[in-house]
Amino acid sequence: MHTLVVGDGFIPADPYVSALRERLGPDFGPVRTVDLPGDKKDQHEWQQIMEARGPNAVEPAPALLSAVAGAEVLCAHFAPVGEKVLAAGDALRLIAVARTGLENVDVDAATARGVGVVPVYGRNAGAVAELQIGLMLAEARNIARADASVRSGGWRKDFPGARIEIAGRTVGMVGFGHVGAQFARRLAGFGCRLIAYDPYTSPAALAEHGVEQVSTLDEVFASSDFVVVQARHTPETDTFIGAAQFALMKPHAYFINVARSRVVDTDALHGVLAAGRIAGAGLDVFDAEPLPADSPWRGLDNTTLTTHFGGDTEETNLTSARLVVEAVAEYAATGRVASGANAKALGWT
Repeated sequence: MHTLVVGDGFIPADPYVSALRERLGPDFGPVRTVDLPGDKKDQHEWQQIMEARGPNAVEPAPALLSAVAGAEVLCAHFAPVGEKVLAAGDALRLIAVARTGLENVDVDAATARGVGVVPVYGRNAGAVAELQIGLMLAEARNIARADASVRSGGWRKDFPGARIEIAGRTVGMVGFGHVGAQFARRLAGFGCRLIAYDPYTSPAALAEHGVEQVSTLDEVFASSDFVVVQARHTPETDTFIGAAQFALMKPHAYFINVARSRVVDTDALHGVLAAGRIAGAGLDVFDAEPLPADSPWRGLDNTTLTTHFGGDTEETNLTSARLVVEAVAEYAATGRVASGANAKALGWT
């Protein structure tokens, strides 16, 4: 089975190849590799374009178009897999993507060609959960602001927001899935009250992780000392967090988003932060990435900003490659992958 692995700055080709050999044996293949051009910053910027405008908005590299010819299986992370790549890969039968989101793949075009598209789930849940906790601590204890002061020659002691401890506080989650489960496990030692709004998760599944289910989104915002966003961006969740929810937050509460910025009305969020209406925010995601030099977010003194790197750890990279290879192994054994995004349309279920 001719397999092409596309490495990038986040997940190089080697972890995929090693996992393929380990899982499917040294004779599986042939396996070829190609690397995306550019560095992490370039590749992340291309992914942001595809999230907003689709996979055909980024021109595929000539090396990728050349390498995909004859491949039956394509393993990739951030590679743009639009109509041009699908046309060049006329032998393709499976695209296994090392992400949950498939913004970089033209799923409709792939389905029309009979090509299965398989995402992986939970690959970076632990890493994202830990960054959420890190941002909670950074905001409540002013860690980044104090560091910036010392490095600039100061010794700052006065900060905006509330100097509160996480222990014993109410932490509200918007959405609860793989990340939520890992977050609840890691946060257990702080002795928090955990609540979550997720109409697609059962109370039993939440209770298994010590989480109470609340019936409305507003209840999370009104009740919590820390609000943590874990919802995926879909048409249903597009900017579904806005001024009405922020108005319900306690003055000492913090807002944390390591999910997607487009689930939030970011103008409304900036407004409450600039006015000091809530204590602060920890943000890993933005509508425009990288942030423009004149971004208003850079001027806020009550926010901790990171560079959309929530899932970028060594453990995530290895887990991602292994999950992709599990999908390849299932296809090699059965000719289908039950978890494919278009499995039903292809008759794989």
